[in-house]
Amino acid sequence: MKPSLLLIGVALIVLGVISFAYQGLTYTTQEKVLEVGPITATKETEKTIPLPPLLGGLALVGGIVLVTAGGRR
Repeated sequence: MKPSLLLIGVALIVLGVISFAYQGLTYTTQEKVLEVGPITATKETEKTIPLPPLLGGLALVGGIVLVTAGGRR
């Protein structure tokens, strides 16, 4: 049994399931719109990076393959 293959396989399975559940990463950026002396106006914008289901499926299948390969003697 190779523990490194098992560990990487389990991590890939978890990442694949998370990818299917969330389907994207969302983050917020702040940008200065107006700056007049000590007064500033900012704008917050939410941006999303989509994660394709194919990526989650590949991670899931790759994790299963690594877990089975690590479990064999």
